[in-house]
Amino acid sequence: MDSAKTERPAHPLSDEELARLDAYWRAANYLTVGQIYLLDNPLLREPLRPEHVKPRLLGHWGTSPGLSLIYAHLNRCVKARGLDMIYVCGPGHGGPAMVANTWLEGTYPELHPSVDHSEEGMRRLFRQFSFPGGIPSHVAAEVPGSIHEGGELGYSLAHAYGAAFDNPGLTVACVVGDGEAESGPLAGSWFSNVFLNPVSDGTVLPILHLNGYKIANQTVFARISDEDREHFFRGAGYDPVLVEGDDPAEVHRALAAALDRCFDRIAEIRADARGRANGAPVRPRWPMVVLRTPKGWTGPSEVDGVPVEGTWRAHQVPLAEVRTSAEHLALLEEWMRSYRPEELFDATGAPVPELLGLPPEGEARMSANPHANGGLLLRDLVLPDYRDYGVEVEGHGATVAEATRTLGAWLRDVMDANPDRFRLFGPDEVASNRLGAVFETTDRQWEAAILPTDEHQAPHGRVMEVLSEHLCEGWLEGYLLTGRHGVFTSYEAFIHIVDSMFNQHAKWLDAARRIPWRRPVASLNYLLSSHVWRQDHNGFSHQDPGFLDHVMTKKADVVRVYLPPDANTLLSTMDHCLRSRQYVNVVVAGKQPALQYTSMEEAVRHCERGLGIWEWASTDGGREPDVVLACAGDVPTLEVLAAADLLRRELPDLRVRVVNVVDLMRLQPDSEHPHGLSDREFDTVFTADRPVLFAFHGYPTLIHRLTYRRANHANLHVRGYKEEGTTTTPFDMVMLNDLDRYRLVIDVIDRVPGLGANAAGLRQRMVDTRHAAREHTRAHGEDLPEVSDWSWPG
Repeated sequence: MDSAKTERPAHPLSDEELARLDAYWRAANYLTVGQIYLLDNPLLREPLRPEHVKPRLLGHWGTSPGLSLIYAHLNRCVKARGLDMIYVCGPGHGGPAMVANTWLEGTYPELHPSVDHSEEGMRRLFRQFSFPGGIPSHVAAEVPGSIHEGGELGYSLAHAYGAAFDNPGLTVACVVGDGEAESGPLAGSWFSNVFLNPVSDGTVLPILHLNGYKIANQTVFARISDEDREHFFRGAGYDPVLVEGDDPAEVHRALAAALDRCFDRIAEIRADARGRANGAPVRPRWPMVVLRTPKGWTGPSEVDGVPVEGTWRAHQVPLAEVRTSAEHLALLEEWMRSYRPEELFDATGAPVPELLGLPPEGEARMSANPHANGGLLLRDLVLPDYRDYGVEVEGHGATVAEATRTLGAWLRDVMDANPDRFRLFGPDEVASNRLGAVFETTDRQWEAAILPTDEHQAPHGRVMEVLSEHLCEGWLEGYLLTGRHGVFTSYEAFIHIVDSMFNQHAKWLDAARRIPWRRPVASLNYLLSSHVWRQDHNGFSHQDPGFLDHVMTKKADVVRVYLPPDANTLLSTMDHCLRSRQYVNVVVAGKQPALQYTSMEEAVRHCERGLGIWEWASTDGGREPDVVLACAGDVPTLEVLAAADLLRRELPDLRVRVVNVVDLMRLQPDSEHPHGLSDREFDTVFTADRPVLFAFHGYPTLIHRLTYRRANHANLHVRGYKEEGTTTTPFDMVMLNDLDRYRLVIDVIDRVPGLGANAAGLRQRMVDTRHAAREHTRAHGEDLPEVSDWSWPG
């Protein structure tokens, strides 16, 4: 792989341009080292002493020189070509380099005036990095221009492509670390170019930073042959250009030439695509850069008799004993003075004018680009009135409909009304999850070959489907963080694949909430269907509601969980979620034909309350009940209502209160979550001392976690999924987990004081009926008609 293979002529730097770029790079490296090491004496006006050095040395040096080299050269391209560009830093642990560049180009001082272009500002810049009360060591939300922290590796390229969708004027330069490139999510991300439309989307320029090592080992891409690496990337649809070396002047010239070639080629691709806009699409081969430089370049070449520069030892802190070793302290001072800071900063500590003139100005700076603070660009969605899409309910629990199919018609029109800022993401499951109505107005976006047998595939589609939850999540996060809206639909069991990605996004939102200049972005909306209770056909491997438990570990300021019981409540819930900002919303809804319980008006009121007593299903007559039957989730709701129907007929004097929960956060105390109920409100609904039987969609322990502080917690008994499953019938599935209506009636008899002896016959019949239901499924392969045909008596 050789840069000479490209057809574009090289545009070498002039000697003056080379000198300025190198000076800027040296300044960024100096500021990077200073952040890792120094508390004081930022301009080295006196010899370094141990007290000038931080007591805890944290940060990553190894990748930082390459990150700053790329940043400086991209600034040149932005300024020379008028590019609208953001920088996605995959090796996010190179945080000090990114902070250094944002300080040099002035964005950081603008947002943090106390960290200005002065000696004192530089001292504060150094002191705050990875220091108590300061800023994190990664490219976190606190870093201007960032939409990607990179604390967990693997997501940078997916974020970059997500940012580029529907952003035709945007260029996203994405630096991928060669260690990061070994991760599963990143490996899959190379194929994102199959989904990028060069007419309606922006451009992603991947830059593989090949410095050879991870924390303690070599990297795969550094040790395979140039030929194999080139074949890998060409097979993924890229035209890779290699830049390598350890002589700064040579690398500067080669990188400048390579970037010029890449941007010239990108301009050609986009012009050609626009010329073909009405013809057959041709998948372009996009350029990318492979930059091979030494790890820890320009740092100490040897420490304590062992090599450091160009090895894994340069990954974090090359000189670890600066406070206690005079030799290390001298090496640090020699290292920092090698950048010649007296040439880079004036007497006040500000960068010299020659450096200040190198970056672009205003919003053209990558650290000030509005796309990297997406809330600045966010526009509300045009949302059709969801009430117009509701199911006409004839009585409670009698009408049958498919909740997600009903939602699909609304999402179709949401897409139609927002062609530039709303997309639907899913791992090959949009149609499976009954959202196929969206294909009446759009297609799946696809830039590769399309066969006559394919359906709904087109270069201008707005449905993003790829069999990778990682890619769907990463694309959507990048799309949201740059000011757009979307929904991620998935089978419930397999959303766990992105557990860690959800973690990172939730933490980003939490951090961004506390940063005044970060503007709120649209919420990340999960729609989980094909859920645990109706995966009876796929079996045990597809049955897992545990994502809810995972989500509920996050801060109340960030997460919301909704379990709408029918189609109308689902419509109301999703309308609310698409209007919300700065949350992660998790919505679980069934896709199978199911009974409908609420009219549209009732659904709106019920969702506004978050939970409520269903008086039409209750027999307490507004008085204190003997027992509360609570439910959250569509199948648990069905079983609770069927149990209430049995109790109404068999024990007519028993006062039963039925409570349905849509917003799971309502169960928490108001001191723990803004949606929570006060103790008085909670006791009013659930009583302070009566048995409460709660049928829950997920693992029972979650309800106990949410309610353990309540006065009546000792009387709360929760039924839910207890890790029992197989390929069986829907009702057998709930029986396996003791969530069925007959089991709930038995629970009532066992737990309501004084009821046991008086209802012994009913209890026995419930036990026998459970056995009969089980035997029927084994004999006929379907559920008892009295179960499958049940509806609420009108």
